[in-house]
Amino acid sequence: MVASSQPEWCGLPLASLEPLEGALPVPFRFGGQESRVLILPGEGEAFSPRLAHGVVELVLGQALVVDRLPQQQELKNTFIHDLLRGLVLDEETLLRQARILGMDLGPPRAVILIDASRYLLGPGQDPARVQQRAQLVVGSVVNFFRLPNDTICAYIGEGEVAVLKASDTRNLSLWTEDSDAEAPASSSWANLVALKRAGNALLDRLQADLGTPLGMGIGRYHRGLDGLARSYQDARAALSLGSRLSGENRGHTLDALGVAAFVGLGDEPTKLGLALHLLSPLDHEPELLDTLEALFAENCHPLAAARRLGLHRNTLNYRLDKITSLTGLNPRTFDDAVQIRLALLIRRLHG
Repeated sequence: MVASSQPEWCGLPLASLEPLEGALPVPFRFGGQESRVLILPGEGEAFSPRLAHGVVELVLGQALVVDRLPQQQELKNTFIHDLLRGLVLDEETLLRQARILGMDLGPPRAVILIDASRYLLGPGQDPARVQQRAQLVVGSVVNFFRLPNDTICAYIGEGEVAVLKASDTRNLSLWTEDSDAEAPASSSWANLVALKRAGNALLDRLQADLGTPLGMGIGRYHRGLDGLARSYQDARAALSLGSRLSGENRGHTLDALGVAAFVGLGDEPTKLGLALHLLSPLDHEPELLDTLEALFAENCHPLAAARRLGLHRNTLNYRLDKITSLTGLNPRTFDDAVQIRLALLIRRLHG
């Protein structure tokens, strides 16, 4: 007997008290074993067996659900960890496990990676304390995005919390502005500007809630079920490079790293994607591309480039201003010029 309104009965074998006249047994199963709750009405009390049975089942159900919560949380964290690292290879298995965990992988999603290691992995933090603090971080994310539950957020170890943020236009409407440049809906760079705003606003909220420095990497959206692993790689690379170059307390993305993205990234497809993204505003501006080629061929001397092109100096300046307006990169400055030059070279090398 583990609990009773009669203290002297607690700890006694149930069999030693049975049969208890008038007792209502309510069976349940826990930990692979069968057990039961016995309800004894008091003397002279009105007693509804059906109501008593229903109340006990309700209480037992709540208790067993609470007991399973840590395991459920661990399963979700493990699933997202494996998903982001590309360890879930079977698409059917992936979708089935996601459904079991209540996770909807239908909407386009991108990864926001939060480095909360200072908050989670401080001196003397035992595993239970780490998990408790990780849930506080996840709770702040859920509250900020007003999510129905925490199924798309997980602590994936090493002080990192991953958020699988829905990145379509509808889910980012709060952070979208009319002036945002639009990438094609199928592009991995679609809605990235709004996603950055959402990520930076989340970072501000987390730092206010937790009172500690944090880092953040924001990945692009990639199509397909394996796209989340690629988005995670983007976010992790941006976080790693950005934190070393600019420090914490900022949301980092690949396209905002400048020349460092081309130097620090070892993944050639990502470099190519970044180069194509940076140059995409010039795809239908062949005279601007010719202007850049002439400028670099003349060692960035505007007058020499104008002569090579047969243009008046003012016309060249107009074209350079237009390049800056379209791409956000000014070819007259050293870092931006190097970035454009590297993007042109990478695009040419890949045909």
